[in-house]
Amino acid sequence: MPQLRLALNQIDATVGDLSGNADAVLRWTRHGVEQGAHLVAFPEMMLTGYPVEDLALRSSFVAASRTALRDLAARLRDEGLGDVPVVLGYLDRSEDTPARAGLPAGAPRNAAAVLHRGEVALSFAKHHLPNYGVFDEFRYFVRGDTMPVVRVGGVDVALAICEDLWQDGGRVPAARAAGAGLLLSINASPYEVAKDDTRLDLVRRRATEAGCALAYLAMVGGQDELVFDGDSIVVDASGEVVARAPQFAEECLLLDLDLPAAAQEPPSGETYDGLRIDHRILSAAPVAPYTPEYPGGEAERMEDAEEMYRALVTGLAAYVRKNGFRSVLIGLSGGIDSALVAAIACDAVGAENVYGLAMPSRYSSEHSLDDARELADRTGLSLRTVPIGPMFDAYMASVELTGLAEENLQSRLRGTLLMAVSNQEGHLVLAPGNKSELAVGYSTLYGDSVGAYGPIKDLYKTGVYRLARWRNDAAARSGGTPPIPENSITKPPSAELSPGQVDTDSLPDYDTLDRVLEMYVDGDRGRAEIVAAGFGPDLVTRVLKLVDTAEYKRRQYPPGTKISPKGFGKDRRLPITNRWREDGLPG
Repeated sequence: MPQLRLALNQIDATVGDLSGNADAVLRWTRHGVEQGAHLVAFPEMMLTGYPVEDLALRSSFVAASRTALRDLAARLRDEGLGDVPVVLGYLDRSEDTPARAGLPAGAPRNAAAVLHRGEVALSFAKHHLPNYGVFDEFRYFVRGDTMPVVRVGGVDVALAICEDLWQDGGRVPAARAAGAGLLLSINASPYEVAKDDTRLDLVRRRATEAGCALAYLAMVGGQDELVFDGDSIVVDASGEVVARAPQFAEECLLLDLDLPAAAQEPPSGETYDGLRIDHRILSAAPVAPYTPEYPGGEAERMEDAEEMYRALVTGLAAYVRKNGFRSVLIGLSGGIDSALVAAIACDAVGAENVYGLAMPSRYSSEHSLDDARELADRTGLSLRTVPIGPMFDAYMASVELTGLAEENLQSRLRGTLLMAVSNQEGHLVLAPGNKSELAVGYSTLYGDSVGAYGPIKDLYKTGVYRLARWRNDAAARSGGTPPIPENSITKPPSAELSPGQVDTDSLPDYDTLDRVLEMYVDGDRGRAEIVAAGFGPDLVTRVLKLVDTAEYKRRQYPPGTKISPKGFGKDRRLPITNRWREDGLPG
């Protein structure tokens, strides 16, 4: 059987940075070629970054992407790398799609190309366009209608893009019909909890359907609220794992494969299930026999808590770096939420770039200040203390506020201080709110909700405790200092805006609350279903009302890393003005 050495580059890309992304392709291609690779590949929309959103509708950006692709092909040739085919994703447009209602203007395409000897040897567009969750690809792209196949070293390699594997039909069975020896799918599949298991099952199943080995090349890094976990996978024709790349790390996965020889007569021009087979011969003869050096193997897998934590670190690090910031600022209350955000920030950007601001009021307990100081000592972040008492007294002397308005004034003074320091010193302010609080509106607009990024906005309160304990345990196991004070984990959570206040004064206990929220927010279950699951009718009615009436607050919360199947934002789009209630009572 012919041999083929693959260089699958599981790397990061930045949206809009065409030159920087092209440089990365050149650099990683050189590495692969130096290691003897016969085929080099990069993720979906590598050249433009992913997702490009409405940039796809801007003709100037589409044109720039196409030009950058041709320039890259020439650079690869000029630097002596042109003889090795390079597969990568980019933004293209259809030349033959007539304009009509329902199609995006300019007919943009989520496309990929094979660069070889200074030319674009073949290009194609994604066939299946996802239109669920965070995906809006029907809004942005027109679908492709070919089954691209390239012959490399005497092996026919079928090509696909991400959703082409996730949906039944299309390019997977067409790869079998084309007699492919390998199906290569390039992807930018966002992370969510437990998706690695789903992905592995998918890849195994699709390999048996295609009747050939399958290489699933994934992206790594972060883009706004999305995080990409890597976890590229290669399986043989029976679905057995040959190689699996690490999670949340850039990697050139080098792999030697024995693959079936291509048929003498290529099936180009034939049609299968509406897809026209587009076959190009780049190198017909098998490569000279060689001793394999890269047999594969699986990177060590992460437990769920570590995986979630690494996702949050990766998302924050990418947001800070790609938006030109160097440091972050956090309001530290001594509570569990800000403590976990601080630990994530220290791991993401380094403790020397993390600044904490303690802003005690008359209701702040001494142990809260002690916990904030201990957190700073444990992590090495910089902490300063600015009491808000004099500011609060000045406001209260000017306007009479009581009850909730008086409580929220304290939170808003803290928000104002954070933004003032941010303006003065250039730090990115991090909002510490969690998914439970966002769900029920347990936050103060322009107070604890201020900030440019919310690292734990998609993590329920019970998850906050879980990750805090995991991070401390991980530090202890490695001989390091657990970053989060034990008292921040064990004491009852409180906003400390009134005497003796604790969260359970206003909310059910978090274990119960989060289980109801998971059913209603993540699962879209109705009131009757949640009650039938064993929760009290009055409790369910109360929680659902809190969620429904807090939509206006959530719309004003900053972006943050998505790690669940349904985060607040693109995943869950509900009207702010909405009188529908699950209990049938007037809104």
